Amino acid sequence: MQEPDSLIPKHGGYRKLKSFQIAQLVYDITLRFCNRYINKRSRTHDQMVQAARSGVQNIAEGSQMSGTSKKMEMKLTNVARASLEELRLDYEDFLRQRNLEIWKGNDIRRQNLIDQRCSNADQVARWVKECSNQSGQNGRGGQSGLSTPSTTSIWSETAANAALTLIAVAVSLLDRQLAAQAKAFENEGGFTERIYQMRKQKRRN
Repeated sequence: MQEPDSLIPKHGGYRKLKSFQIAQLVYDITLRFCNRYINKRSRTHDQMVQAARSGVQNIAEGSQMSGTSKKMEMKLTNVARASLEELRLDYEDFLRQRNLEIWKGNDIRRQNLIDQRCSNADQVARWVKECSNQSGQNGRGGQSGLSTPSTTSIWSETAANAALTLIAVAVSLLDRQLAAQAKAFENEGGFTERIYQMRKQKRRN
């Protein structure tokens, strides 16, 4: 283990994390989605919004805690991931219970949305509108054997799948983040190890 340059290393900077940016985007579009398609008095509305918020907040808190506790950083990052998984299930339940399509992993619409690199909810909303209009003209996803849904159903189906696509991106990024955090902890140790190394260095000096 290398001798630490300072007791508390640089930490925070979560706003620059791609995982935070995507999770925040998921939160923003989830709030809009729930306000539009789910009864505001229902428990599901609150659960989905809180799960989306938890994903954002725990990434930020984990980043802030990383200076003094790598273990807590990993724990909170994992909580963020779990919250997004919970949100993913809620969106899938919304689609399944209404007999709406859940896009498969290789659906070209998923990649098309990712390629847009949307940075805010308005950009996602414009994409949802364009995609919904195309689906309305061609039938649901252009698939045969499916009844033509109402305009509202097409929009909610597209919006929910857009959220699922972005959640998948955020979860994938968090998986990489957790792996990097685990490796850093293994190589550098935690706060206790840094204190020991700092004291050892001072004794030598």
